[in-house]
Amino acid sequence: MDSPNPFPLFRLPFLAIEEVFKAMNPFEIINFSMISKRTKSVTQQMTFYSKYSIRINASEMLEIWVAGPKYMTQCFYKFTTNQEINGEVVENTWNSRNELLVWKYSNNPVEEWKKLCKHVLKIFKKETIDLLLMTMDAFVNQNVSTTDFLKANVKSVNECYLFQSVKENDINEHAAYLLKNIKITNAFSSYLHIKNDNFNGKIPKNLKELKIHYSQWIGYERLLEIDCKSVILEKNLITNKEWNMFFKKWIAMKTHLKLEYLEIDYRDIEKFRALVLHDIPHEVVDRRVKRTFKTRRNETQEISGGIDIKRIDGKTATLFVYRVFSTDRFAMSIH
Repeated sequence: MDSPNPFPLFRLPFLAIEEVFKAMNPFEIINFSMISKRTKSVTQQMTFYSKYSIRINASEMLEIWVAGPKYMTQCFYKFTTNQEINGEVVENTWNSRNELLVWKYSNNPVEEWKKLCKHVLKIFKKETIDLLLMTMDAFVNQNVSTTDFLKANVKSVNECYLFQSVKENDINEHAAYLLKNIKITNAFSSYLHIKNDNFNGKIPKNLKELKIHYSQWIGYERLLEIDCKSVILEKNLITNKEWNMFFKKWIAMKTHLKLEYLEIDYRDIEKFRALVLHDIPHEVVDRRVKRTFKTRRNETQEISGGIDIKRIDGKTATLFVYRVFSTDRFAMSIH
C-alpha cells in the first residue's frame, strides 16, 4: 500500500500555520525547527512566543526547560552521559498540567547543552532567561565558559539560584565572575559557601527579592550596599551594635529606601529591643492587636503585636517573629 501523502503545511495561510504551531508542545516545535532550514525559518516566524519561558539548569544534570503559556505544558531536555537512557521520555500530568522529560545522550554534554540552548533561545526569540539554576562546583572547569556563553546569548536573567554541592570547594572566583557578567533583574538566591569576607562578588541591585542562605560574608558595609525590596539573610553575623546603626540610617532615609521586607535568623524580640533599640524611638504594640503584613514573595501573614519604628517620611517598620517552614524567623515589614 502506498503511504499517504504528507500534510501540505507550507501551503496553508500563515495564520493557519500559526494555529498548527499553537497546538504543538515545545518539544514538537523544537524538533520541527530542526528538520531543515525552511522549517527553522518558518518556526522563527511565529508571533506568540512571548507566552513561553526558558529555564536553564547548569548543575550535575544539565537541563533546558521550555514552558508553554501559563505553564500548562513544560518540557525538559536532560543531558546525560548514560547512553542506555538516551531518548527516554517520561510524561507526568497533574491538575491539567503536562510535564514532558526527554533524556539526550552526549559524550560532551556541556557543549551539546550549549548548542541546544542557543538554538532554543533563537527559535523562541528570547533574550531573557526566566530562571537560571547553577551548581558552581558541578563543572568547575566550565564555569567561566558557561558564564561567557550566557553573557553572549542572553541580555538578562529574571531569577537566578546559585548552589554548590560540597561546601569545602572554593567557588569564590567563579561566583564573582558570574555576578559581574550576568544581569539579574528580579530575584537572586545564593546557597554558596563563600570562604572569606574579601569576596568581591557584585550583589545585584533593584531586585524584588534577594536571599543569601549562608550570609556570614555580608557584613555591615555590604548590608548598606544592598538595594532590594525583599532581603532574606540566613546565618548572618551582623552584631547588635551594627543593627543599631542600620536602623538609625534607615530612619534617617540614608539606606535601603526601597526595602519593603527584611528577614534574618530568629532573635528573641525582647532581647533585640533591649540590645538594639535601646536608644531608638519605637512603640511596642499590644499582642491583642492583629495586623496583616507582607512577607517573603509577596505573601501575607497576620501578626499579633510587634514593634513599630517610624521613618522620617512617615513610613513604619514593624518588627515581629513568625514561623516559616516550621522555623521561627525574625522579620521587618515596612508599610
